[in-house]
Amino acid sequence: MSTGKSERLWSLDALRGADMLFIMGGSTLISALCALFGSPRGWLATQMNHVQWAGFAHHDTIFPLFLFIAGAAWPFSLAAQQEQRRTKLQIMLRVFKRMVFLFLLGLVYNGLFKLDFAHLRIPSVLNRIGFAWGAAALLTLFIRRVSVRAVITALLLVGSWALLRFVPPPGVNAPFVPFTYGANLFDWLDRLLLSGHIIGKGDPEGILSQIPAIGTAMLGVFSGELLRSGRFTAAKKALLLAVGGIALAAAGFLWQPWCPSIKKLWTPTFVLFAGAYSALALALFYWLCDVMMWRKWTFFFRVIGMNAIAVYLLQRAVDCDKISRFFFSGLAGHCNKPGADAVIAAGHIAVCWCVLYFLYRKQTFMKV
Repeated sequence: MSTGKSERLWSLDALRGADMLFIMGGSTLISALCALFGSPRGWLATQMNHVQWAGFAHHDTIFPLFLFIAGAAWPFSLAAQQEQRRTKLQIMLRVFKRMVFLFLLGLVYNGLFKLDFAHLRIPSVLNRIGFAWGAAALLTLFIRRVSVRAVITALLLVGSWALLRFVPPPGVNAPFVPFTYGANLFDWLDRLLLSGHIIGKGDPEGILSQIPAIGTAMLGVFSGELLRSGRFTAAKKALLLAVGGIALAAAGFLWQPWCPSIKKLWTPTFVLFAGAYSALALALFYWLCDVMMWRKWTFFFRVIGMNAIAVYLLQRAVDCDKISRFFFSGLAGHCNKPGADAVIAAGHIAVCWCVLYFLYRKQTFMKV
């Protein structure tokens, strides 16, 4: 934990908070409201769950958007450290420290303190954020030319696609069908190196899928560098972000016939679609918060966004639903099943937000 204020980009904190709201119970609340109003399996309700394999739903945007925002914040952090006259070595060591700390937090989230090391899941959301963000941060630190980093990012995406599309996993007797669950090179390597420490036949945060995930972080870095640029007005920056988002979506649709969008493999088309959503969302929030200066409405989201990792871990350690039921079970008891679910989900959000608001008032933020 660290105490104190620093100069921050309003749109990044607000967007991060809006993103984390879905993790904080927002998806459950929307699903309950859909059921309450007679559409439990409608389009909006289906968007609140991950697709099983190939495809793309809103719930699939939450994780890559967070990683994208981490990348977008890095150019601001890097500039601040350079202004403090930190050397490249010092900055690099801070990056590695953050990567290691996120890896350890990921193990804690996965149940490290149960001491069941034989079955402890090693891959994690926090590990992916740490590795992909860290790789993007180091690329930015040591390679100044944007064009070179753009080529490297493209090569990472094309290379990971080629591995999935053309390289069958060893031991496959049946005809090789690319992008099949459990029968692709990514899942095979997870089972080979992390047997007993992964989910299912291949972990959604596995080893080789870290490669295209770097692309998500790099798209965020490029966006952050645009926002820091002095070449354009604030309004034009928002426009360029939106145009970039549309271009990424178009590239994803063009590539999709040969590369399906699969979050569990973090396929390159998934990177493009998630990047498109992230760039468009950032363009909207940047235009509202930092161009039009409409900021009062963001307070609810910024309280979440400024302590995103804290609330992510809080919900793992504390049964917020149980606390919600303690306070709101009476009200829920006067509702039908969907209404009761909505009340408890709203209470879950309220419990988490109140904890974050207490930390906000104390100016205490979890930083890694």
